Amino acid sequence: MALSLGAAVSLGITRFAYGLLLPAMRTDLGWSYTLAGGMNTANALGYFLGALATPWLMRRWGPSSLLWGGAALSSVFMGLSGFFTSADPLLAQRLLAGIASAMVFVAGGLLAARLGMRHPRHSGLLLGMYYGGTGLGIVLSALLVPWLLDATAGQAHGWRWAWWALAAVCAAATLVLVWPAQVMARWALPVPAAGAGSAQFHWRDFGFGLAGYTLFGVGYIGYMTFVIALLRAQGSSALAVTVFYALLGLAVVASSRIWAGLLDRHRNGRPQALLNALLGVATVLPALTQWWPLVLVSGLLFGGVFLSVVASTTALVRHNLPPTAWAAGISAFTTVFAAGQIIGPTVVGWIADGPGGLARGLVFSAGALWLGAALALKQKAL
Repeated sequence: MALSLGAAVSLGITRFAYGLLLPAMRTDLGWSYTLAGGMNTANALGYFLGALATPWLMRRWGPSSLLWGGAALSSVFMGLSGFFTSADPLLAQRLLAGIASAMVFVAGGLLAARLGMRHPRHSGLLLGMYYGGTGLGIVLSALLVPWLLDATAGQAHGWRWAWWALAAVCAAATLVLVWPAQVMARWALPVPAAGAGSAQFHWRDFGFGLAGYTLFGVGYIGYMTFVIALLRAQGSSALAVTVFYALLGLAVVASSRIWAGLLDRHRNGRPQALLNALLGVATVLPALTQWWPLVLVSGLLFGGVFLSVVASTTALVRHNLPPTAWAAGISAFTTVFAAGQIIGPTVVGWIADGPGGLARGLVFSAGALWLGAALALKQKAL
């Protein structure tokens, strides 16, 4: 649970909380949807660069140091975002926060996989718990951001207070992360099993899984970036947004138990395919209806599935490679995930600026997820 705060910081807050801030910032600063989406594109570009650098950084510093160090940097960059109103420095802060959050997420995923080695009967659950920590960050953001935006609505650039509050939450989580990082740093490194010592990660072996995961990055980030803006445009109140987003976050936390058995049973791409397909259904619902019960179903289904897609790729690596190759495998999947996220927000924002608005953008996101499901289904066990 302490380790899962890494996912809460890196994705739940550093990445996804911006979706709650987007409507207020866009109105205050006069942004188009393309520019608003570009903020998360910059964050995803930073995530991509961070994922590329993380294997080298882990060899130099180790995953434990990278975990809490990256979380500390994420806290700083989140706080700095409250001091700017011009687009260029805000884009730079989102880029730097993305680099730091990639370090946290990859290092934490590797440590969670190592923790699963010590408790093999519960490895799927432990992976799900780590990635489900993202939900804790989402719930905290849902409770803080809409309330702060309402409380500071009369102030010039009142949304700044939300950035500073989120930075304080990240800093508190960083202090907690120091404990699991220090404990796991003392553990012996995993020793490869007999006959598996020379096995390496090869991109071609995981081609369909990587392709499906790229499209997951394209599709899911459009929803997480713009669904709150869509709800606000449809007239939802701050309370309704808080309820929707908090339920989504709670579903993320619960997802670790829901899908643990699926991740343990299958060594191929079937879990990723099933989860991508369900995610496409959740994504398209708000584009088709404004009926509140179905909108809540969308949030619950999305929250209950999307981080398990991430866990499914770690499980795929863990099932098919020796422990010494896990870092390379997890970094590769994180890299293509980040590449997909670079594309998604700007494309959906560009679509939303045209006829059909945000609803048409979410239809595009759902299509990307379903195509990703079809590709992941072709991934075989090694």
